[in-house]
Amino acid sequence: GLSVSQRTNKGELSVYARECVMLTKALRPLPDKWAGLSDVNKRYRQRYLDMVVNPSVRRKFEMRARITAFIRRTLDERGFLEIETPALHTVAGGAEARPFETKHNALGINLTLRIATELYLKRLIIGGFDRVYELGRVFRNEGISTRHNPEFTSLELYQAYADYDDMMEITETLVAGAAQAVCGTTVIEYGGVAVDLTPPWRRVTMAELVREKLPTADFSKLSAVGDALAAAQAVATGAGVDGANETTNLGQLLALCFEELCETELVQPTFVLNYPIEVSPLAKPHRELPGVTERFELYVVGRELANAFSELTDPIDQRQRFEAQAAKKEAGDLEACDVDEEFLTALEHGMPPTGGLGIGIDRLVMLLTDSPTIKDVIAFPLLRPET
Repeated sequence: GLSVSQRTNKGELSVYARECVMLTKALRPLPDKWAGLSDVNKRYRQRYLDMVVNPSVRRKFEMRARITAFIRRTLDERGFLEIETPALHTVAGGAEARPFETKHNALGINLTLRIATELYLKRLIIGGFDRVYELGRVFRNEGISTRHNPEFTSLELYQAYADYDDMMEITETLVAGAAQAVCGTTVIEYGGVAVDLTPPWRRVTMAELVREKLPTADFSKLSAVGDALAAAQAVATGAGVDGANETTNLGQLLALCFEELCETELVQPTFVLNYPIEVSPLAKPHRELPGVTERFELYVVGRELANAFSELTDPIDQRQRFEAQAAKKEAGDLEACDVDEEFLTALEHGMPPTGGLGIGIDRLVMLLTDSPTIKDVIAFPLLRPET
């Protein structure tokens, strides 16, 4: 053999090499093993070194892999199929976000990178797949922050003959189950605060949360304009809600007040229900309450973690909402979507009642690994080039 083990004169077990073979060249030294790699910028730019010298970083990405494996396994066991959908779209849709734009040279057509997987997964529901999902990358040409990266991972799932109540149950199962799988408990700590992910979670409407902050504002009739809108705008402005006077209806104002006054206080897991129609272009109108939709968002530690609704299946209503979005885009809203004629054609063939759910995987991993920034849970985050 190339080596032999034996003891030294003092009894120390040692390996004596008869031959030495260089397996690879290392032209640069590793960071000092005691000081480690402490420069945050270098940790993100040279993540491989971060992983070498900081075992906790490797553990974090091992946990991420276990979280996504748990989600896929759970959905597969429930009869869902993961089907990949296109990343290049001719019409950006499925979310309000500014897309990345590109061009296909051979076909001579302009394309965008997908901002959501929603509209193609719904085509699969129309095509007869009753339970589908995709866990993959989406791209949004927007700002970078501790919670936002231009490319990120999302889970979107759709279940025929289900509604947003069913989506709440699935959300609790996936999030609490992932916590149990990787943390060994559903009571975790984030930023020094205990968070109890044990189901069931609190359920409260957006209007109820805003009413707690603005008891004198009347959001009972979301279609109201004129005096009712002006009175609510005055109350919101007095409470410090920026942009309140720029809203054109009570639905927009309600959503803005929630974002400004309520979001950050939702530390324990909370389903915020019944979003206004004006901010929910793909959600079904509530079966009993006018002006709102059967939509919820999940908030934990003051951050949105999931978004779900009973899907809009009426092609006439969907066209009207697309046209309203296109008008906003024409007026300069870079995040509004266009009219997707191909999706409308599919919808006109009939889509069964469907519940849909989207979960931000990066934010879920942040929560379960106690990471303060999204860059900590993306192996190679996008950074500004060094000058």
